[in-house]
Amino acid sequence: MSEILFATSNPNKTLEVKKILGAKFLIRDLNDIQLDKELEENEPTLEGNAISKARQAIQYTDFDSCFAEDTGLEIEALGGAPGIYSARFAGEDKSSEKNIDKVLHLLKNVANRAARFRTVVAHIDHSEVRVFEGMVNGTIAHSRLGISGFGYDPVFIPDGYSESFAQLPLEVKNEISHRAKAFEKFLDWINSTRD
Repeated sequence: MSEILFATSNPNKTLEVKKILGAKFLIRDLNDIQLDKELEENEPTLEGNAISKARQAIQYTDFDSCFAEDTGLEIEALGGAPGIYSARFAGEDKSSEKNIDKVLHLLKNVANRAARFRTVVAHIDHSEVRVFEGMVNGTIAHSRLGISGFGYDPVFIPDGYSESFAQLPLEVKNEISHRAKAFEKFLDWINSTRD
């Protein structure tokens, strides 16, 4: 079984990606290897942040193959915000709850609630960089719906559904989500290199 490093310390993301990629790979994350260095996200794009995190993880470890992802919630009425600032939208005192509170406050009297989640996965192997993108369109709910998932899942309702990502079963979310779409492309590419 191939071992591959996922440059994240978010256990929710690791669990989701393990379910998407299946049992073909032994996925290690930064918690598994006890890397206590926080990876910087200073790039102006999701793609730039994903590549940067993968490069930093390789620099700080003995892995020569690594992947990272960066995800943003892009809300039409907010000009694409929070975008690359999704995880820290509420500022220094950030948390998923406070980020959601800020979004709901900013959209309080806004009719246009169109939004999309976008994920960019970057894989680096011996200095070669590959990038894969996934996207799902939807709307922002007027209040939190459901208790599953993480991040903005309780307020994001994907197109074609009446339930939020936090209400949908994980199996359904993993079929339609932005992260699933990006990682499916990543998996297709990995499989094609092993044929």
